Amino acid sequence: MSKKTLSGVIAAIATPIDESGAPDLTRAMKLARFLLDNGCDGLNVLGTTGEATSFSLAERKAVMDSYKTNGLPLERLMVGTGAAAASDAVALTRHAAELGFGGALVLPPFYYKGVPDDGLVAYIDTIVTATADTPIPLYLYHYPAMSGLPWHIALIKRLLETHSSRIVGLKDSSGDMDYARAAAAVSKDFAVFPSTEACLLEARAGAFAGCISATANLNPDLCGRAWASGDATALEAAVAIRKLFEGKPLVSGVKALLAHIHGDPALSRMKPPLAPLSAADRTAVTAGYDAVRARKVA
Repeated sequence: MSKKTLSGVIAAIATPIDESGAPDLTRAMKLARFLLDNGCDGLNVLGTTGEATSFSLAERKAVMDSYKTNGLPLERLMVGTGAAAASDAVALTRHAAELGFGGALVLPPFYYKGVPDDGLVAYIDTIVTATADTPIPLYLYHYPAMSGLPWHIALIKRLLETHSSRIVGLKDSSGDMDYARAAAAVSKDFAVFPSTEACLLEARAGAFAGCISATANLNPDLCGRAWASGDATALEAAVAIRKLFEGKPLVSGVKALLAHIHGDPALSRMKPPLAPLSAADRTAVTAGYDAVRARKVA
């Protein structure tokens, strides 16, 4: 298996929803191409921002298939394949591998809390063994506020001792930069992506592999400039856009602002249990975004 890992600005791409509640594949492909053409080095498909765990296995596979059949550059994409059931995680990871995605982003099995490390190791062992014939690179997804289970540093080291040829990195959505730095220090070959574009200059200096950010759906051009050339002014504007969501629901906020940016109200649709952004928050976020863009960042 190639050890080539993803890097740079990766948008945790939102999943458009059609009127029936299914993934809107036409809009999804249009958004993916827009992001890749406007500053993103890659995409994280079917992550938290992509509402992955609200979709069935069949729906998640259909989204993956669409990226393949529409000719998107799968080598630049990682796809979320974690699930509460190991068999579901295996099925999704195997499907991603067979299609040719550049990586699989694996949540821990998130229903049971307080499970021992041995259980998490067995979960990863199961995925690695089941995909040995198509050994897709695996990225651990650390989001303990949502999953209730951390990929803590000692556990990462234990997993790498056994599966260093398969586990190549981690997305850190904890917001704890000390944790992110500790994870990155585990191995020079372990690619760590904090979940905020605010880290991009530090990442560019070598601390991290880049970022995987929900708000890169909204500011890909600014993030791209920060990563490519160290443009601090562009990064300041990108972070200002991200800060618009402080104290607001992030996923519905991103989708509301996507609808505004692209002039397409359908992009704001949510999959239950998530609900659309409130009218007041939508007004505040769109006005804030327009104000940042009006500064005409050169």
